Amino acid sequence: MDASELIVVRLNADEPGGGARLDRVLQAALSGIGHRFCSDMDALPDLRGKRLLFALALGAYGVNTACAKLLRRLRSNALPLDGSVSALLVDGDGELYTKSSASELALALNAAGSALLGRPLVEATGSLQNFRIQAKNLGTDLMGAYLAAVRELVGRLQGEVFPRRETPMLLALHASNHHTSNTMQLWAQVRERLGKSCAVEEIGLRNGAVSDCSGCPYTACLHFGESGRCFYGGLMQDEVWPAVRRCSAVMLLCPNYNDALSANLTAFINRMTGLFRQTRFYDKAVFAIVVSGYSGGDIVARQVVDAMNMNKSFFLPPRFALMETANDPGEALTLPGIDARLDGFASRIQEALCIQVKTS
Repeated sequence: MDASELIVVRLNADEPGGGARLDRVLQAALSGIGHRFCSDMDALPDLRGKRLLFALALGAYGVNTACAKLLRRLRSNALPLDGSVSALLVDGDGELYTKSSASELALALNAAGSALLGRPLVEATGSLQNFRIQAKNLGTDLMGAYLAAVRELVGRLQGEVFPRRETPMLLALHASNHHTSNTMQLWAQVRERLGKSCAVEEIGLRNGAVSDCSGCPYTACLHFGESGRCFYGGLMQDEVWPAVRRCSAVMLLCPNYNDALSANLTAFINRMTGLFRQTRFYDKAVFAIVVSGYSGGDIVARQVVDAMNMNKSFFLPPRFALMETANDPGEALTLPGIDARLDGFASRIQEALCIQVKTS
């Protein structure tokens, strides 16, 4: 198999005749592009090191048996994807479940070793109304906007390469107490392991330092964003936005309190919209450390994928998240095998960001 060949993993619909629209779009978008289709989940070839487009035909109720079979293989480590880069195309019969199905698959692909492009998803609801704004901007109909989005995604999937740097800057954002937080203690260990390979900047978002986005009109947000400002100013405008511009990657430190990102990290993501209006973050990566007291780390990791990768366009490096379960203060550092997992996580950060690793 040609390493430069685009591999389209077609997840067929359960319903007879389902996915006909998806097939038409794929045929048009892939015209003139070297590609190979794979649809048998039990007989997939070696996908390591390949450029992969996962095309999912989703019924009205958000269920696809082929996708469930693929998830099982990915989560059981039966389908390694190391060195691959993935994107997703989800075509639904209804108005719901396209994004949630995509984010579930994206996290499984990433955990199996695949990187994901920034904004790796094109989703089409049954009515195609989610393409209304794009169609207006392009001067075309809904189907034309859908096809244009798929062509743009395929073009980026073919040629986009995440840039490594000599001494990349890693921006760590948190809203935790250094003395009692398991999340912060794990981060301290990762930071120590990075040594001089990365320049690290750390910003705390505690105690109401970041007001949430209040939903300014699009034109107002665009106006302020073009000059590097936000209507609400404050820490986001003065410190966080400039740091995001400088950095090669963002590390989100995410304790899981209520199966959700903390309020301050959510506010950070929402307030990033103004900066996102004027630029894309395809050349910046996102990592996360997620610590749950009981369970649900995958829920929080998926929220990071949804918000930072699928929405805000940050590149998702392979196995981007360290997910641990610890409750009592200090417990995370005593977990069985934690040192090896910390070593592996730090190595993955260096491999994703650095031209060559510098020792401390």
